Amino acid sequence: MDLHEYQSKYRFAEYGIPIPEGTVAHDSQAVYDIAKKLCHPVVIKAQVLTGGRGKAGGVRLAHTPDEARQHADAILGMDIKGHTVQKVLVDPASDIQAEIYLGVTNDRATRMPLIMASAAGGVDIEEVNRESPEKIIREHVNPFLGLRDYQIRHLAYGIELPRDLWKQFMIIARGLYRCYTESDATLAEINPLIIDGGGNLLAVDGKMSIDDNALFRHPDLAELRDTSAEPAAETQAREAGLSYVKLDGEIGCMVNGAGLAMATMDMTKLFGGSPANFLDIGGGAQADKVATALRIILADPNVKAVLFNIFGGITRCDEVAKGILAALNDVSVSLPMVVRLVGTNEEAGRQLIEEANIPNMIGAATLADAARSAVTAAQGA
Repeated sequence: MDLHEYQSKYRFAEYGIPIPEGTVAHDSQAVYDIAKKLCHPVVIKAQVLTGGRGKAGGVRLAHTPDEARQHADAILGMDIKGHTVQKVLVDPASDIQAEIYLGVTNDRATRMPLIMASAAGGVDIEEVNRESPEKIIREHVNPFLGLRDYQIRHLAYGIELPRDLWKQFMIIARGLYRCYTESDATLAEINPLIIDGGGNLLAVDGKMSIDDNALFRHPDLAELRDTSAEPAAETQAREAGLSYVKLDGEIGCMVNGAGLAMATMDMTKLFGGSPANFLDIGGGAQADKVATALRIILADPNVKAVLFNIFGGITRCDEVAKGILAALNDVSVSLPMVVRLVGTNEEAGRQLIEEANIPNMIGAATLADAARSAVTAAQGA
């Protein structure tokens, strides 16, 4: 789950990281009122969960409240990479003397958090890593020991930070690492962390990504999810306990188990088709869950066939078949459907499917047969 810039910075502030005293607004009059109250030039920043806001015109400087309102009128409703701007952050403008990048992320190769700093702040860190990797100073953090002072000093020295700012940098780096770990984040970054005209460090932009699997531990963070920025089907799937990602193909896949779902998608491609989604219904296949999954799949106008690929481990195949048939009583499906059941009580499950005698549903014994039949059916449709 990604947080908006303002949400990330408010979270940073809870850990002692200095941020501008900005306020979020949803209309231009509110922007005018905020700018008038600040009595200071302000920056109007579009709040969307994507990069490239500045290049798209979503970040603008205003010297007066009237100018701030004009900029807000231009930014609100703007489309930035498929995201509609519904709110803006009004920050007091900063006197930027230098820009620094500071971030913490997961390094899966070493199985440790990685804290990075660069004097080339304010630009895409991936671009810096690609073109000038030596400009990024890295420190792996032992999760049992935490971030040590000598590591922070190494970062400060590596980016040639003035010595009189090392104490501030220590506080910010410690706070960012604590924010990262205590939020169960996969990314926490400040870009840029500026040196302002007063010789102080200030986090003028921020980004956080939270591990979805840990959100049950953070109901306060879960409430911050912006569902307007994601497809409605993904929101519906998450609320139903389903793992769903929309793709561009024509074969709707309903599978239990992430690994099996990936294999199913690959197999449809092998036979010349293309998956319309990744959908993992989990270990069980209760009728209500299958029905919800079917509704989500069928809501995609690109879907031309539906492929069920269920492995019965703890869940018996005959129970899965009953769930599918019960779901079909609630959801009318005219598209061709292919059902592959394997595992515990698979013969009984297949028999139930065959005896149901549903004209547009066929069974398959192997994944290859199922994928081939689904691709053929989709091409025929």
